[in-house]
Amino acid sequence: SLEMAERFIELGMMISFSGVVTFKKALDVQEAAQRLPLDKILVETDAPYLAPVPKRGRENRTAYTRYVVDKIAELRGLTSEEVAKATSDNAKRLFNCD
Repeated sequence: SLEMAERFIELGMMISFSGVVTFKKALDVQEAAQRLPLDKILVETDAPYLAPVPKRGRENRTAYTRYVVDKIAELRGLTSEEVAKATSDNAKRLFNCD
């Protein structure tokens, strides 16, 4: 839920979104992806499980992360490029990879 994610962020953590954010009934996950600060989110695959729509039901792959980015961009009214850059920058900051 958004409230739980906000609590983790208050503890200094980041929140990562997987293919679940693309699922039609994952409204609580979508709300969190839409409303959390952009500088506090990451994207991931959960490979080999939980492939995003439109690949749902197949083995998940790293390349499918783009669908997670696309969904978050749609939810936030941003471009996929903006979300991809922000989440890449966040990962670099988290893992000290500048």
